Amino acid sequence: MSINEIEMLLGKDAEKLLSYKAKVSSEGLHLPGKDWIDRIFLGSDRNARVLSSLQSIVSHGRLADTGYLSILPVDQGIEHSAGASFAPNPSYFDPENIIKLAIEGGCNAVATTLGVLGSVSRKYAHKIPMIMKINHNELLSYPNKYDQILFASVEQAYEMGCKAVGATIYFGSDESTRQIQEVSRAFEIAHDLGMATILWCYLRNPDFKTKTLDYHSSADLTGQANHLGVTIQADIIKQKLPTCNGGFKDLKFGKQTDAMYSELSSDHPIDLTRYQVLNCYMGRMGLINSGGPSGKNDLADAVSTAVINKRAGGMGLISGRKAFQKPMHEGIKLLNAIQDVYLSEAVTIA
Repeated sequence: MSINEIEMLLGKDAEKLLSYKAKVSSEGLHLPGKDWIDRIFLGSDRNARVLSSLQSIVSHGRLADTGYLSILPVDQGIEHSAGASFAPNPSYFDPENIIKLAIEGGCNAVATTLGVLGSVSRKYAHKIPMIMKINHNELLSYPNKYDQILFASVEQAYEMGCKAVGATIYFGSDESTRQIQEVSRAFEIAHDLGMATILWCYLRNPDFKTKTLDYHSSADLTGQANHLGVTIQADIIKQKLPTCNGGFKDLKFGKQTDAMYSELSSDHPIDLTRYQVLNCYMGRMGLINSGGPSGKNDLADAVSTAVINKRAGGMGLISGRKAFQKPMHEGIKLLNAIQDVYLSEAVTIA
């Protein structure tokens, strides 16, 4: 996809997104690149097997050796119900088609459940890096409760040949203290066994949503969640694209200064996302933004998210529903469009 095609998809936002100069300079950021593993992790405490696992992920797919990531995540069958998730394309009830989509779509890796990977791992573990999501939010209990519970062990991921484990923490929830402790221990074991770690740093608290704004996607709150995530040694952070700011101020809790909002960010989406990157140790730990739910303008929305993430200093996208809730050829087209943004030399750091 050419830069002209990217501009066409961005429409009226093309100039705003492609020419903007971020408030915080990119000079001190640790940006993705083919030498990302050497620059970031050779001086760390990660063992040689973790470095090998990380390298296998960044060296796979259409974005191989660019330092950028395109990951297909499919665990929505648990968190959003299998029927609701796969009704748009029932072929994805078959786990093998999930793996096929990731391979044909040129992804760096596929992130999914113990059951999915366990059913096809011998056939595909050597064909695409696998990431096992070890905890999930189970929503069959009534009334629903929002808690990430362990569905799998790190050892199962290791035995299956996974290159990384993924987990979610609902920061801000009543259960977050237990989740932090569980995931921190799981990540320690994963590193010992030579696997990389990816953390879904999500927020969950009903009081974060007001009559006017949903602060679950506020830059200041999600940025702090990212900072907690890298503190427990997530190698890569998954976060929703920020849509607002000022959660700490408006909800009147936590610690904040005016400089957080006036000097470190603005209301521009690239500045909001740059603040998320800053909280990932200035990009030492890569930020991948989620693709969000499927809608009417998925291709344009995915390209826009990729442009914002890349220009902010992020490491890529992890997009699922926009890809698998379509016929496979359309899902491949969407994944390739995301990847084309990161391959484009015309889309530069802001």
